[in-house]
Amino acid sequence: MERARVHLKGGAKTVIISASSADVPMFVMGINHEKYDNSLKIISNVSCTTNCLAPLAKVIHDNFGILEGLRITAHAIAATRRPWMAPLGSCEKAVKYDDIKKVAKQASKGSLKEMLGCTENQVVYEFNSDTHSSTFDTGACIALNDHFVKLSTWYDNEFGYINWVVDLMVQMASKE
Repeated sequence: MERARVHLKGGAKTVIISASSADVPMFVMGINHEKYDNSLKIISNVSCTTNCLAPLAKVIHDNFGILEGLRITAHAIAATRRPWMAPLGSCEKAVKYDDIKKVAKQASKGSLKEMLGCTENQVVYEFNSDTHSSTFDTGACIALNDHFVKLSTWYDNEFGYINWVVDLMVQMASKE
């Protein structure tokens, strides 16, 4: 927060931090963006990784609950490789993987269609210039039992993330 204030002193009207910070209000499009208040002068759009995890985690939490989870991220090490993430965790309610797939597909065509993609194709590095913050890979998931699942999602952390920063700025401007 203190380092971001330098920009306000320099004349910026608002500052968006592209990382998590405990002392800065955090907003993710499709998750809690409507809670933005134009009295806030410094906010965070959190990280590209959080923007990838949030839509799928929201779908799982809203439908089945999340008891605990572990995020595994494999970041790109070269310009031709795209990041991948696997949220590994347990659900409060007993759930079949087909039910998870069903609600994720519904969300990707409904309330989260701009943020959450869904694919049944075998994919690896096909997410160049994809505007979704998360694309659920239905073929790369494993249900270990009715409460414990490994879900995989892909994202283009450069192009996808910057699109959501721009959308957050549009959301902010609409509140003025």
